[in-house]
Amino acid sequence: MAIDGRRLGHRAQATRRKLLDATAERLAVKGLLDLTVVEIARHVGTSPASFYQYFQNVEEAVLALSEEVGSELEALAGLLDVPWTGRSGFVSCRALVAGFIAYWDTHRAVLRIRDLAAQEGDPRFREVRNQSLSLITDRLTTKIAEAQQAGRVAAEITPYAAGSALVAMMGRMAAYHSDLETRGFSHEDMVETVARIVYQTVTGRRP
Repeated sequence: MAIDGRRLGHRAQATRRKLLDATAERLAVKGLLDLTVVEIARHVGTSPASFYQYFQNVEEAVLALSEEVGSELEALAGLLDVPWTGRSGFVSCRALVAGFIAYWDTHRAVLRIRDLAAQEGDPRFREVRNQSLSLITDRLTTKIAEAQQAGRVAAEITPYAAGSALVAMMGRMAAYHSDLETRGFSHEDMVETVARIVYQTVTGRRP
């Protein structure tokens, strides 16, 4: 839908898509505060007036990108819908960690701005971030609770707190893994280590 409530035709949807793609591309080299509507419109080859048909400002375009990017975690979340038992369970866990890092690498500019805005108290970005991460957090929480009921995870652990901590750890490692990997270990080493921490916390088993 356009800002005035009109349903967008195919051509208008294509223009909106180009504006969003240009916003994401320019965010990779500029911060949100330095990015202007004029620059985005020029990058697409259209006018600022065209931009304002779809978004009130640059921040709103970034919010739309954040919503799109957040929904992509649904595919990764499917790795938590299968049993984490035996070798295949750890393979799924490792794929989750590796996929989460790859997801961050693909959308780093948007996710960095989303998280910064959320941390600074913007409720719109906080809601988008929380909704996205809940796709992983909620499933981890369920698995931890099941393992706890089976006696494999300590009763003192709160499943949701543990799930949230694991997602926070994966997010932190994904955001800074390139810097960390200059300290004498490989990307594969880092994925393996994080996956083992996640697997043991969730299942109470060693991989």
